Amino acid sequence: MRILIVSCLLLLAFSISAQRYKVSKSDVSFFSEAPLENIEAHNTESAGIFDAEKGEMAFSIPINKFKFEKSLMQEHFNEKYMESDKFPKATFKGKLVGYSKEKSSQNVKASGLLFIHGIEKKVTIEGTITSKGNKLTMDAKFPVAIADYNIQRPQLLWENIAEIIEVTVHFDFEKND
Repeated sequence: MRILIVSCLLLLAFSISAQRYKVSKSDVSFFSEAPLENIEAHNTESAGIFDAEKGEMAFSIPINKFKFEKSLMQEHFNEKYMESDKFPKATFKGKLVGYSKEKSSQNVKASGLLFIHGIEKKVTIEGTITSKGNKLTMDAKFPVAIADYNIQRPQLLWENIAEIIEVTVHFDFEKND
């Protein structure tokens, strides 16, 4: 009887863990189109998990890992705008609405809480999810209004930074065995 119970528990644990995925590769970027200068940065050091059974996900993006074309932009971004010493990461925790683990490719909406610069906002982000074997890919592009997250535009350089930043995310997942 004990062997049967232990076997059932192991089978249950295996089936639960078989539906969990972790980020194996990521690219989070943002683009600011402004009259004087466009600004773009990429971050490939994000972490995340996705529970395909429940459709739940969580991501963490280290702010100081965004790479810019110009080192001075990177310094200003971390020190003056994002205050990455005080607010070291951005996070998202949410759930896919209308997600079916049975489909290999689908448009989805992620509804949840986006935390940036000490401010948490409820958001809905549209994107796509594709599955192939033990791998999943998530892609999304969405706007972020810097005022919503109390990110200040400098008075003298207000034409350098857009009020709305376009954020693009690409996550490759592998099963978390």
